[in-house]
Amino acid sequence: MHQKELRIALVCYGGISLAVYMHGVTKELWKLARASRAHHAGGTDEPASVGVERVYQDLLRQVSERGQTQLRVLPDIFTGASAGGINAVFLAQAMHSGCSYEPLTELWLQKADVSELLDPEAKSWTGFAKGWAAPLVRTLLSRPGNAVTESVAPETRTEVRRKLSQFVRARWFAPPFSGIGFSRMLRDGFAAMTEGGCGSPLLPPGHPLDLFVTATDFHGHYQLLHLNSPQVVQESEHRLPIGVRSRVPAEGGKDLATPLGLTLAARATASFPGAFPPVMIAELDELAAERGERWHGREEFLQRILPDHFKQGDLDTVALIDGSVLVNKPFAEAMESLTGRPAQREVDRRFVYIDPHPDRATLRPEDIKRSAGFFSVIFGSISSIPREQPIRDNLEAIEQQSREAMRTQRIAAGLRPEVERTVEKLFGMTFFLDNPTPARLSRWRAKAQQAAAESAGYAFHGYAQAKFDGIVERLAQLIHRASPGRTFLNPVGVATRLHGELAARGLDQLITAKGGATPGAIAFFRQHDLAFRVRRLRLLARRLTREWEDDPEITSEAREAAHDAIYNALALLFEREGVMALGDDFPKIAERAVAEPWTVLQTIGERRGLAALDDDVDRLLSDALMAMPDRLRRRMLLAYLGFPFYDVVTLPLLRNEGLTEFDPIKVDRISPEDATSIREGGALATLRGIEFYHFGAFFSRAYRENDYLWGRLHGAERMIDLVCSAVEHAPDENACRAIKRDAFLAILDEEEDRLRADPELVTRLREEVKARLG
Repeated sequence: MHQKELRIALVCYGGISLAVYMHGVTKELWKLARASRAHHAGGTDEPASVGVERVYQDLLRQVSERGQTQLRVLPDIFTGASAGGINAVFLAQAMHSGCSYEPLTELWLQKADVSELLDPEAKSWTGFAKGWAAPLVRTLLSRPGNAVTESVAPETRTEVRRKLSQFVRARWFAPPFSGIGFSRMLRDGFAAMTEGGCGSPLLPPGHPLDLFVTATDFHGHYQLLHLNSPQVVQESEHRLPIGVRSRVPAEGGKDLATPLGLTLAARATASFPGAFPPVMIAELDELAAERGERWHGREEFLQRILPDHFKQGDLDTVALIDGSVLVNKPFAEAMESLTGRPAQREVDRRFVYIDPHPDRATLRPEDIKRSAGFFSVIFGSISSIPREQPIRDNLEAIEQQSREAMRTQRIAAGLRPEVERTVEKLFGMTFFLDNPTPARLSRWRAKAQQAAAESAGYAFHGYAQAKFDGIVERLAQLIHRASPGRTFLNPVGVATRLHGELAARGLDQLITAKGGATPGAIAFFRQHDLAFRVRRLRLLARRLTREWEDDPEITSEAREAAHDAIYNALALLFEREGVMALGDDFPKIAERAVAEPWTVLQTIGERRGLAALDDDVDRLLSDALMAMPDRLRRRMLLAYLGFPFYDVVTLPLLRNEGLTEFDPIKVDRISPEDATSIREGGALATLRGIEFYHFGAFFSRAYRENDYLWGRLHGAERMIDLVCSAVEHAPDENACRAIKRDAFLAILDEEEDRLRADPELVTRLREEVKARLG
């Protein structure tokens, strides 16, 4: 059966109290991933799915039966800002550790309330200030046109005014919410996940998982910029992405990072200005001391996320505030995480972003006509406007990358007849029936590469230079990432030093007088050009999955066996990517790149061992080729040996040729605007947290329960849409409606006993589901 992976990079926007809605959405992604794991576990001891997970598992089973495609859902990149950042951190931990996401629901419903968040010291001020502040409170909260009347539903205004009055009468010029209290709450969440039980991780062992949340370095840190005049200047940088990458363990219960480190990341990204005090390292140290908990790996974690401050020795003065102040929609971090990801089978890569309230799409005409008032200007400047800054630039970059990939594939398709004729002429017709031993594959490959170089003429000069520069840039990025404390300003400085060293040794002379590559260039490419090897195998994989499926003379069994061999070979290459493949001591070696660049290059080459790895790949491919029918073997050899001819033409056109997930990226949104099976009208018709400038759900448990439940329902609808769009033979429209109906009813059954603030909520929604979907 055809194997395919639906890989999801999740981007969670900031949304203040709409964090509760996003928790509901992310819970469905977690449940879909659990159902996918159970579906692929087969006869193992994986527990049987229940509730909505069983619906998802049935969907995956239908997909397998209808289209002969085993689809596995792998959420493996998580980015977020502010409230979305908290959800990203918790979900990444659940995917990596296999621990339960369920206990977090009660945390959101119980603790995400202003009465719980308010600092105890601020509470004491409310009583002290009661007498003299009462007239001011009444004026602010009850006069016509006040903020509560403008933005809160009538039935909830009394509750909101009561809780909001605590704000107004609290201490002046100090955040009303408790910083250490917030950290305690987050740390409790991680503890509750572990106590809820841990199964096996939701991603395959060894698969990379990336987490990035944005924070804002309030005081900033200085970075050096290279100019023409003056040569170097200092600039203050305030953006601070907090990133964690880990390989998924084989066993459950292992944290993505230390719980205190994850708590710091979640606390920093959601430190809303004015509501919470900035988070400082001392706050986490205080929490650790309070609970008698040792912060394992503290120095290494802080050095990695705050390299400049660590180097300057001023960690005790670092103050971090909400990430959405500067970056509310962290697409760039998710895009950077694509480099170096393995692919054991065909990949459908999706960027999925959660936008709980696309404001301009649902803004009422009366809101647009109303003049900008005191509260709306303040909240708009520090909250709404930064959060609604368009993501057009990010999406255009993704679209451009996808267009380049498709254009390259079209060029390769156009070249194919000429390349195949050239390869046949070069080797003769009889070699396709010969025994493709590893030794012969190696000789044939070298001969094809030399022929491609000689036949390319002047074009080979540009190709060789693009290849050489690309290798140096990737090596520089690798060294920069590995360097503890970021010894170097940026990868560009490292690349400049490497270029200088290679030029001094004459290795920048790439072309001989006859037109082929020089012996030095060939040796350098053999030692360091990992991307070329990946591109060559990816061409074979695409041909198998996209171009040879309709050939009646090639059986699906033969094609799948060839597919497995190619991806096994790719797995060997992917093991050599990244810092982890170079040994625990490599970061110390990387620090010497400026003083001893040649030593560092030689170390990378020796530890990767690409030349020796070619022999292993040749053996894998040789065995696979011997087992193939003649027609498929001929096609495979034509593509494999013809690859240098394709590469000479296409490489100079590519900007992201190092990506292992080479196929176009698709972007999907999850918002109330996109999930209309139950109720249309978007956020205005479904969510309550949008009230009071997106703070609404912090004032009412009924609001939180409503938004959480709608998050689950919208998340379920979009999860089903994602799965169905990832396969060619998806269930038809009527079948999808039935699947969604089953999922909605399963969710309502699961939540009926939990959600009691509005006794009619689940009943009303169940009636709506049956009325709309039968």
